[in-house]
Amino acid sequence: MTTNSIPLKAPAQSVWRAPELSLRFWPVFLRNLLVWRKLAIPSLVGNIAEPLMWLVAFGYGMGALVGTVKVGGEPVPYILFLASGSICMSAMQAASFEALYSAFSRMHVQKTWDGIMNAPVNLDDIVLAEMLWAAFKSLFTVTAILGVMLVLGISYSPKLLMAWPVLLGAGITFSCIALIFNALAKGYDFFTYYFTLFLTPMMFLSGIFFPLDQLPPLVRAVSEWLPLTNAVDLVRPMFMDQWPANPWRHVLVLTAYAVGGFWLALALTRKRFQG
Repeated sequence: MTTNSIPLKAPAQSVWRAPELSLRFWPVFLRNLLVWRKLAIPSLVGNIAEPLMWLVAFGYGMGALVGTVKVGGEPVPYILFLASGSICMSAMQAASFEALYSAFSRMHVQKTWDGIMNAPVNLDDIVLAEMLWAAFKSLFTVTAILGVMLVLGISYSPKLLMAWPVLLGAGITFSCIALIFNALAKGYDFFTYYFTLFLTPMMFLSGIFFPLDQLPPLVRAVSEWLPLTNAVDLVRPMFMDQWPANPWRHVLVLTAYAVGGFWLALALTRKRFQG
């Protein structure tokens, strides 16, 4: 007498489990790089045009009216003040745009992620590759903008070399946050909420256009914990040929946003693909 055994269905893994990462993210990163190379020049022009317009219009236009602003009690030319903040804003925008619109196209519209997962590459590696790719594109963009700033003679501080890893860290942070909304989006229109309700207010509350001490105490207390504020507080002193005060606090805040954002984005992306 034989008995038919019914295979038990394996319990579903928790979407909140630890990231399962490997070096297999690298071919996915290279794939995005090879595709981007075909449109590198138009992409670069599009990414740097807006921040340069902000810099010229406000830096030279309003800067002629404002003259200088005080940073830590020291007068600083407004063009220098604005440039040191706007380059962080550029890192935020470039990383966010890539991790939202471009990543969503590959994930949902073109189904590129589904095709990649037919190879021995898991979803966690794809999300990691998308995050690092968005951060790389933001670094490429801010490097071009920094070159223009050097040509304009805004700052020649050798400490600007140390601003590169900070700007890369800012790109990683904002790409992690953006991937959360990428996982939640049903269409491109959803990203309007992220830009309008999160990124745009943060631009005006992070000390890019005016010193934070102009804000009411409660708003200032909130702004001190925003990721863009902490990126600006790290980069601006380097433009002034100084080292930032309390650098580890700012680094820890950016790291917390990056780690928490990546973990949440990964969990939501796993849930989306499980559904």
